[in-house]
Amino acid sequence: MVKEYPFIVGGQRRTSAEKVEIRNPYNQDVIAVVNYASAQDADDAIKRAAIAFEATRRLPSYIRADILRRVADELTTRREEFAELITLEAGKPIRDARTEVTRAIQTFTVAAEEAKRLGGELLPLDWLAGSENRWAVVRRFPVGPILGITPFNFPLNLVAHKVAPALASGNPILIKPAPQTPLSALRLGEIVGEAGWPEGGLSILPCSNDVAGQMLEDERIKKLTFTGSAEVGWMLKSRVPKKKVTLELGGNAAVIVHEDADLEYSAKRCVQGGFAYAGQTCISVQRIYVHEAVYEPFLERVVEGVRNLVVGDPRDERTDVGPMISVAAAERAESWIREAVQSGAKVLIGGERSGAFLMPTVLTDVTPEMTVSCEEVFAPVVVVSRYREFEEALRQVNASRYGLQAGIFTRDVERIFRAYEVIEVGGLIANDVPTYRADHMPYGGVKDSGFGREGVRSAIEEMTEPRVLVLNLNMS
Repeated sequence: MVKEYPFIVGGQRRTSAEKVEIRNPYNQDVIAVVNYASAQDADDAIKRAAIAFEATRRLPSYIRADILRRVADELTTRREEFAELITLEAGKPIRDARTEVTRAIQTFTVAAEEAKRLGGELLPLDWLAGSENRWAVVRRFPVGPILGITPFNFPLNLVAHKVAPALASGNPILIKPAPQTPLSALRLGEIVGEAGWPEGGLSILPCSNDVAGQMLEDERIKKLTFTGSAEVGWMLKSRVPKKKVTLELGGNAAVIVHEDADLEYSAKRCVQGGFAYAGQTCISVQRIYVHEAVYEPFLERVVEGVRNLVVGDPRDERTDVGPMISVAAAERAESWIREAVQSGAKVLIGGERSGAFLMPTVLTDVTPEMTVSCEEVFAPVVVVSRYREFEEALRQVNASRYGLQAGIFTRDVERIFRAYEVIEVGGLIANDVPTYRADHMPYGGVKDSGFGREGVRSAIEEMTEPRVLVLNLNMS
């Protein structure tokens, strides 16, 4: 029997007339049926969140921390269950799925600590005559009900990156999970409710885009936090110009491999960063710029690394690369490869597609205007180009409408700091790939890659507003 999942309205489980099948990307088997929330359900969820805000905003920090810690503990207990669920709904190789669960545990653990660090500031105001004996107290206050919209590629941890900071800062939150991967979010919602979060303070609402748009524009929703494509993200922001908004969008992440780099290590990391989860992360390695002196030996190592990747069933412990999220996604990436080849690019390895599987692909002789280079491929595809001068490599990295993260491999600290000054990204990773992320570090992009920052502490700041209290002690 295929399990049917209710959605969650303020802690209450509900079913509806609209039901959607969830399919395994590997074999297209139906693995679950999910009930979709209606416009009335969404309105009820917002109403419950607004009421719950009166409770969540007043929760002492130790209670918020205890709830978050209980969520982390339950995820730890059910680690394998969640990993298997991620593999089934997202097609993520089981080893990578376990890593995602571990990261989600860390996200909630960090949030439990940060819930106790929502301090403030005391400022003397006597910098100007007439302000003697005046002091300012600055505190951060929760903004109110939040709408979080999450993507398919990290169906647990990217939900955690919205839910955990919301709980830590005392905000109710409504989550619209990706239509392809709602199951992990629904299971997480159950855990949060059982951990003691106030009733009404969390809703998990698989729903249509029309219903999501209704929630977005409701005046009771005070903030949007969205992770997904640049086109959708900026469109949503334009619809709510007066709301607080955080956008974590896409990229076409670049790596510089300078002539003094450790070629074995840098090639190994580029293969891992480019092809993990079939390249379906917004910081997957996509563009690699290699100094001409080491271009050939580096390329040989990358091709050999790709040749050794195991492509297959994501449930198999040996699998490195599983299917893409859908046949349509794989067809789109295949068409970009074909377009590049027709314009003069060379396929060194890969390029073949079978259903939702796209073989890991390395392209050379790619020009900047080719779609596989200038847009976000979001597939197991990397392009490798050579450069002569370091400044030329910096310019090539910046020749993109995206700016999420970049990587650089070099032993020269001056070049690292030069790249840090020049490259227009939210984060530069020195001697590793841009695919690296620690869940407590500030994370986000510039240009078309986003607006605001995530990472637990940064997300808490985005979900709160500073408020000033001026104390006049001149009482006589």
